[in-house]
This record gives sequence, structure tokens and C-alpha cells, in this order.
Amino acid sequence: MEINLPPYDIRWREQDGKRQIFDVLRRRYVALTPEEWVRQHFVHFLVGHKGYPKGLLANEVELRVGEKKLRCDTVLYNKVLQPQMIIEYKAPDVAITQRVFDQISVYNHLLHVDFLVVSNGLQHYCCRMDYEHQTYQFLRDIPEYASL
Repeated sequence: MEINLPPYDIRWREQDGKRQIFDVLRRRYVALTPEEWVRQHFVHFLVGHKGYPKGLLANEVELRVGEKKLRCDTVLYNKVLQPQMIIEYKAPDVAITQRVFDQISVYNHLLHVDFLVVSNGLQHYCCRMDYEHQTYQFLRDIPEYASL
């Protein structure tokens, strides 16, 4: 599956006739779906190329709104373990639309983070939230961890 992220040394296996990929954050093998392919490449990109500490990233973070359960694809926490960035992944054949940003905005109503990131492995968008002025600004690139 061709994507616009650096390659890494992928650990995968086949179990019960299905491919699985190793998730370095959850420390276990998970089903290899197109979205998971993007997630694993993006996490390795953040850690290996942007300096994000692996210990401050978490995959499949569950949120609750009343009885409803939501799952953030990846959350970056700051050093005092407050959410700082939400990352939403889509499969490479899924277009990044307003609906995707609406989805990540719902998560942000609960987490109130500084950065929102959306990627389908081909296109990556990052915006910085400005709560004081109730706006956001799209950034040219995914920021280095040291600049957050």
C-alpha cells in the first residue's frame, strides 16, 4: 500500500489466515487494516523523524460522552499527562473532508488539545487551536516535538 510517509522496519505476522502488524504503542499485534497501516507509519514518523516520545503517545484512546463511547486514534500527552494533540487516521482511499474534521472536533470538545492532526497516509493536515480567539490555524507541516 503506497503512502506518503517514511518506511520503517515493519513487524507483521499472519494468524488464522489474517495479517497483523505490531503496534509499538499498544505493544501487541493488531489487525492490519488500511487505516492501521497509516497509523503505524504515522506513529513511527512522529517518533523517528519528529522526536515525539513514544511514552507520551497512546493509540485507541477511549472517551465517554454519557453512555456513548468514542475512540481517538492517537493522542499525544504532555509531560504532565494532559492531552496535547489528537491524531485521526483514515485509509489511503478515504478523502480528508470536512466530515473528518467534524469527527476530530467532537473528540476535542472533550480533550481541549492544542493540535489536531488528520492523515490518510497521503495527505497530512495539522492545525493549532487558538481558544482565546476561538479560531485555528493550519500549519505547513507536522511540528517537531521540541517546538510544541
